[in-house]
Amino acid sequence: MTYLLTQIFLYMLVAFLLGLLLGWLLWRYGRPTSGEIEAMRDENKRLRADLETCTIKKAKLEAQADAQPVAAPIAPVAAPVVAEPAVVEEVYTGPTSKPQGLAAPRSGTADELQLINGVGPKMEKLLHSLGYYHFDQIASWTTSEVAWVDNNLEGFKGRVTRDEWQKQAKVLAAK
Repeated sequence: MTYLLTQIFLYMLVAFLLGLLLGWLLWRYGRPTSGEIEAMRDENKRLRADLETCTIKKAKLEAQADAQPVAAPIAPVAAPVVAEPAVVEEVYTGPTSKPQGLAAPRSGTADELQLINGVGPKMEKLLHSLGYYHFDQIASWTTSEVAWVDNNLEGFKGRVTRDEWQKQAKVLAAK
């Protein structure tokens, strides 16, 4: 037990001495030097002189403004308010029909549908499960087919229209 207390006491003494040394170093070298203090005083004097110059200029300008005759106030003219046209999304309300899907991708390889903005790994799997593997399939959807896909993407309703998949798919299919 005394051995443990002796060790603890020694560690505390070492920590105390290190703290004293560190505190003294910070106190000694953390202060600005006399050259730095003089530079700060000179900067302070320059700023005070600039402030006085500005105060004098302000007083002169106010005196000139008071000496000039006051003209009759001019009523401000309100600018005409031009309302921006509201962006209205066209929502297809007609009958919907499921687009023709494929049982498997053509030539055994599917297009990388994740190149379409808004299609991630989960969405790509969902599209594959519905039979859509290629950009040209998506690009050729009719309005009623887009509406059907929008309504039947579980957890992603409206994504086809919102992210404009058809426009993106047409560009990607052309490559």
